[in-house]
Amino acid sequence: MARVRLAEYDATQATKRLKVSAAAFRWARHIGLIPAPDASSWQWSRAAVEALDADAIRAAMPSPPISGGAAADRIADALGTPNVIGERANVTSFVVRRFIGRKLLTELSANPDGSLVHPGQVAEVCRREDLAELVAADTPLGPEQAAERLGVRRADFDWMLRLKWIKPAESIEVRFGTSRAGAVDVALYTTASVDALAARTDIDWQQLRSVEKGQRSPLAALAKQAAVA
Repeated sequence: MARVRLAEYDATQATKRLKVSAAAFRWARHIGLIPAPDASSWQWSRAAVEALDADAIRAAMPSPPISGGAAADRIADALGTPNVIGERANVTSFVVRRFIGRKLLTELSANPDGSLVHPGQVAEVCRREDLAELVAADTPLGPEQAAERLGVRRADFDWMLRLKWIKPAESIEVRFGTSRAGAVDVALYTTASVDALAARTDIDWQQLRSVEKGQRSPLAALAKQAAVA
């Protein structure tokens, strides 16, 4: 049976035609080996696909991509604080996702539940002189940790969320036991965003940090005013 020749190719069809991995195809697009789609916003013409150099695409990624967890381990090693199995990680996949957001790393996975990155690009990041500062800025904090870092009660931090003074970078599902019925979503904040909030001079931090347990938050009135405005 004769193979059907397509007139247009999406990314998946192009990778099959070229016999390259999806990750290699995405990396080649990132570095410019593959031009922008010319048939539509997401499709290439047959001529464009036939003009691509499959060997060059494979050569651009000689090793398979690595997971976000593996990238985090390599970054931790570069900092001299390796992640140890069974202990709290010094660098997590959360940091890797923030690095992707900063465009320090390129997402090569189409799966929203897990990242894939180029090992060579990770090695470049690991050689950065400001790596420790970048990791520190993107280290995740839960709401309790964020409140503690700000020196305020958790209740006051919750009011800050209502006032939209800070927003989470992402949320993760935390399970209690083995059943999903006991799962809750926990918001995570970057250390940099919490420190940026702490640097605001229009907030009376002395007042907030002197509020005692059980007292009404001074931010409650602000939130009410904001809701009316």
